[in-house]
Amino acid sequence: MNARPAHAALPLLYIRSRALHLTAAALTCTVLVAAWAADWLEDQPYFDHTARIPVLALAPLLASAAIGTSLYTHSDELDRTAVRRWWPLRLLHLLALTVPAAGALALAVPGHPEAYGAPGMVRNVLGATGVAAASAALIGARLSWLPMTVYGGAVYLAAPHTPGGAAAVWAWPMQPGPQGAAWTVALTAYAGGAVLLAVRGARPEGA
Repeated sequence: MNARPAHAALPLLYIRSRALHLTAAALTCTVLVAAWAADWLEDQPYFDHTARIPVLALAPLLASAAIGTSLYTHSDELDRTAVRRWWPLRLLHLLALTVPAAGALALAVPGHPEAYGAPGMVRNVLGATGVAAASAALIGARLSWLPMTVYGGAVYLAAPHTPGGAAAVWAWPMQPGPQGAAWTVALTAYAGGAVLLAVRGARPEGA
């Protein structure tokens, strides 16, 4: 008789153990700041929609950092000894944060979808979150923000001004929305990170 209530309470316990309400608050703040910054930059004299490039580069890093650190659990040993398989919850956890974050941040940069608008924002959120998820599985959730932050910062400084070519692969966060190669890299990163996280879970912090 108690199995069904315990089973029904599992998602709620999972949400509380990961403090997902704090993650949701952090993502909300990121979206609001990104919307304000994109509007402010585009309104400056001698600037146009290309001025939003810093927002497209930085906002996904902040969102992926919040999502990555939310993968930390205080009860890793209990999770690993539980009879229930955890990979569906891990995957749902990642998707439930990624989809609204990507959608809300896309709305923060309206207009000019062919350049640095909503498609580029969605792509960068997916790619950055995928890297964060893979990092959580490999080095731990608390440091999952670090690899993408270092890589994103290096790409921001080194990417050429002209999009396309080989830069569409290695500098994918700095490409306009329609760049197919950049989308391929970002989607591959997200799919790989999601699978790695679902199978392995976040790496124990003491391991």
